[in-house]
Amino acid sequence: MLATATKHFKAPPEIVWEVMSDLENAADRIDAIVKLEILTEGPVGQGTRFKETRIMFKKEATETMEITSWNPPNSYTTEADGCGCHYTSVITCEKDGDGTLVTMSFEAEAMSAFGKIMSALTGWMMKSVCAKAFDKDLENLKNFVESQAPQPA
Repeated sequence: MLATATKHFKAPPEIVWEVMSDLENAADRIDAIVKLEILTEGPVGQGTRFKETRIMFKKEATETMEITSWNPPNSYTTEADGCGCHYTSVITCEKDGDGTLVTMSFEAEAMSAFGKIMSALTGWMMKSVCAKAFDKDLENLKNFVESQAPQPA
């Protein structure tokens, strides 16, 4: 299952990247994130592990994730395992005219028999739910970035 959301931000990629990669403040900027706890020491980058609690299906869900690719100011990838699946999320920032095009993609690969059965039964629904959730996350971040970025006269 692959879900994707894309939004245009009215700010340069460097500013957008700064916000997108600021995990410590993610819960203050994304409505669905209840709490985000960084589990590793040092600056955020490849190898950083964190625990994210967010609202999914009107309940709190917590996953431990790791940044497996870090390419500032262009992209980063996080991966996690849970509920019989391996999850990969990629966030990209690319210059687009006077702003930045931000894309969030999410892929879930069923690893267990239970995960494969659930994927077959509910994969189409999860794709839609994830795409809507990412769209809302991006809208929250876009509103924050654009409220902070200097606007052209």
